[in-house]
Amino acid sequence: MTLWMVRAGRHGEREQEALEKGFVAIGWDKLPDLSQINSKEELTNLYKKVFPNAKKMSAANQVGQLWRFMNSINVGDLVILPLKHRSAIAVGKVEGKYEYRKEAGEGLHHIRPVKWIKTDIPRSEFDQDLLYSLGAFKTVCQIERNNAEERVKAILKGVRISGDQHETQTPEFDIEQAAKDQILKHIDHKFKGHELAILVEAVIKAQGYITSLSTPGPDGGVDILAGAGQMGFDKPKICVQVKSSSSPADVNILRNLVGTMQKFKADQGLLVSWGGFNGKVIEESRLSFFTVRLWDSGDLLSEILSHFEKLPESLKAELPLKRIWALVQEEEP
Repeated sequence: MTLWMVRAGRHGEREQEALEKGFVAIGWDKLPDLSQINSKEELTNLYKKVFPNAKKMSAANQVGQLWRFMNSINVGDLVILPLKHRSAIAVGKVEGKYEYRKEAGEGLHHIRPVKWIKTDIPRSEFDQDLLYSLGAFKTVCQIERNNAEERVKAILKGVRISGDQHETQTPEFDIEQAAKDQILKHIDHKFKGHELAILVEAVIKAQGYITSLSTPGPDGGVDILAGAGQMGFDKPKICVQVKSSSSPADVNILRNLVGTMQKFKADQGLLVSWGGFNGKVIEESRLSFFTVRLWDSGDLLSEILSHFEKLPESLKAELPLKRIWALVQEEEP
């Protein structure tokens, strides 16, 4: 058994359908059915015919990824899908050989069937060296450094096996995601329990709301009350529940928040879960789209970065960040 990473589009545009229908897909829609390709040389010739202007190194790189997707990934291998729309990682087992689906939507023609084992593992459950490996820009690549396969199997069982925390990033690396992962690790270490609610309240204040934070301990279903206007009396009136656990929140937490909103006569609710949300929460939250928002750790980080300059100096001292510029590298299709 081997561990592979297969991405779902530059912006995660294929991930939801891949998770719902059980497959991984790789794009390259201009290429026809590849099931009759018998050699890498034959695939190279076809690629050059379809993409005559491709540079030699780029063509070789992409042909290599296509060949691995078709032939090197075996039935029974594990596959990792880093999610773009959630701060989470999905892990599944490959269940079938390469298939071509001519009538499928954009980016979904070339697929491998997958049985997803877990689709909501928080990124914080992966040590930094594994996240470095998952930061490669390639659409398809094998993940093998630092006993990666056994460690991912352990994560699926709720166990953590540490690797080389001094491991450096690989070439063609997503610097932005690596920086975010490091910040998330820092927040996870510094802001435990009620401290995370304090951080969330500071972000909401920076957005312009008047807030009231509950004291540590039982909170009656709400950690933060927030209101618009100079004194907080204007709409929207918001109930905020903050969960600092690394485990994904279940649907009962969402339902409790909806009930709490009625109790406090709130217009809207915000559920912040550091460990993300399971599939049932994501599904049911659509029924409350106009009244409830969900933030996982990635969403919270985005809000922190957007409003960092307005945060209290005491929190900035606990979370020392510096804006930098970096060259954007092109991802594969």
